Amino acid sequence: MKTDAKSKGTWIHRFAIQLFTLVLAVLVFWVLGFFVEDIQSIKGPDYTSIEKKYLDKQLVTKQSALEKQIADLTRQIENQTEKQRVVGDGSRNLQQTINQLLELQKIGLQKNVAFSGTEQANFTSSLNLFLDNQKKYQELSQAVSDMLERKQGLVRDKEQAEQEIEKQRQPARDEFNRLSNKHRLKLAFFQLAILVPILIVAATVMIKKRSSIYFPLFLAFGAATLVKVALVVHEYFPSKYFKYILIGGLLLVVAWLLVYFIRAIAFPKAQWLIKQYREAYERFLCPVCEYPIRIGPRRFLFWTRRTVNKMVVPTERGDQEEKYTCPSCGSGLFEECSSCHKIRHVMLPHCSHCGTEKEIK
Repeated sequence: MKTDAKSKGTWIHRFAIQLFTLVLAVLVFWVLGFFVEDIQSIKGPDYTSIEKKYLDKQLVTKQSALEKQIADLTRQIENQTEKQRVVGDGSRNLQQTINQLLELQKIGLQKNVAFSGTEQANFTSSLNLFLDNQKKYQELSQAVSDMLERKQGLVRDKEQAEQEIEKQRQPARDEFNRLSNKHRLKLAFFQLAILVPILIVAATVMIKKRSSIYFPLFLAFGAATLVKVALVVHEYFPSKYFKYILIGGLLLVVAWLLVYFIRAIAFPKAQWLIKQYREAYERFLCPVCEYPIRIGPRRFLFWTRRTVNKMVVPTERGDQEEKYTCPSCGSGLFEECSSCHKIRHVMLPHCSHCGTEKEIK
């Protein structure tokens, strides 16, 4: 098998590819969001129209009339209470005036000074006005009391009407909830009818074109679609159903990945084999069984994959390159190049001396 070397490009090119892959995924997610929002704009059931079918119109009219009467009585009570407060303040002022006049009269009697006609007239006028204010205050208090009693009666009637209306609203709520759930499922079906085929196409293209140079395009498209599908499923399906959908999807993905890696080991591709062989040679381990390659100055040493870089290899003069076969599994590891007749790696495609390529089996 032969492999073609691929240029990785400079770091700025690799960073640009990753950045624009992410930007493309965001833009695709944004565009798919437009489709989802347009479907969500479809109007659902109207609760007001459903409620009208179940509520008694006369009962609703009665409730509205009671609310209006209660509001009117509340305003009247506030007005009467304000008047009562003004009359009460006036009575207190008059009472203070009368007390002052009585105090003056008491002092005059002690000094044998009689009230003048004007003072007696003021006293009489203040007393009569005080009595009138007290009468008005009592009348206002009685009026407020009557209005409060009427208001309490209206409130009781309103509560009874509201209880009857509440009983009639329950079937309306049940029907509205049923229609709303049906509408949500319809929206979910429409959205998934658009997103799922796109996701299937994206996944198929990603699998078929995973070796293509344009794979980042397909990856961005598929990842954005997958995230949007997951959000739609999470939004419209209850958590008790969503967890089964999520687990089912994860089971399929994990099973597919497991089968993929099993097949990758059983039927490895050229690029993976070359990478495995190259890493094994770098650590001086057999690419087949990982037995240490004891050749040259490493002939009498022992190491593992972890300790190979910590070893101190003794220097040895002379030509250390020679043919070598793994004593554990019998795989040929170093052989003579057919072009330059120098020692080369058996399991790598190119000779390190002349660069001659051979097919790796």
